Amino acid sequence: MPARRIVDNHQKLNLCTPIVNLVRFIVCISGASGSVYGLRLLQELPGEKTLVMSPTAKEIMEYECGIEYEEVKALADHVHEDDELGAPVASGSNRVDAVFIVPCSMSTVAKMSQGIADTLITRVASVALKEGRKLVIVPRETPKSQFMLENELRLARAGVTVLDASPAFYHRPIELGDLVDFVVGRMLDQLEIEHSLYRRWRD
Repeated sequence: MPARRIVDNHQKLNLCTPIVNLVRFIVCISGASGSVYGLRLLQELPGEKTLVMSPTAKEIMEYECGIEYEEVKALADHVHEDDELGAPVASGSNRVDAVFIVPCSMSTVAKMSQGIADTLITRVASVALKEGRKLVIVPRETPKSQFMLENELRLARAGVTVLDASPAFYHRPIELGDLVDFVVGRMLDQLEIEHSLYRRWRD
């Protein structure tokens, strides 16, 4: 099933149960394959959502999903450009409950692991780390070099949740959207957000 249909089929659905203690999220989409994961996350997250997309991510989104930037922006409450380092979310004083970087490119992983914050996406990640906030990154790259793995390990030791875009098959997926939703569901699980995106093991 084309990625465009996956998004359209879920456009009218809201499978998440809103929660009280986690209401403000930042969703960053970096320049890696797998942009549909970011789209579905934007659709399923409750609460207030801020979107940051890199220039490469915009190109990949249109190429992989057939969706233009303006359509993606409509899924968020606030939108900032990746070079907008003066945005409110660039400051630790801006209250945010969790940050997602999905998909997360290996370049972004490398910068974060070394404390480089030269874009809004990497600055948002740096702020989440220094403030002790939940940070979930979703790499899709495979295979991975020693440097890539060491960078991810460094982030994991700093408290980052490294959630690879690796769907399971025990929920017996029928179409591509089922595989995408499994990964998105696992992202929501990290914040204990209720959803019905996939059937749990032997449930």
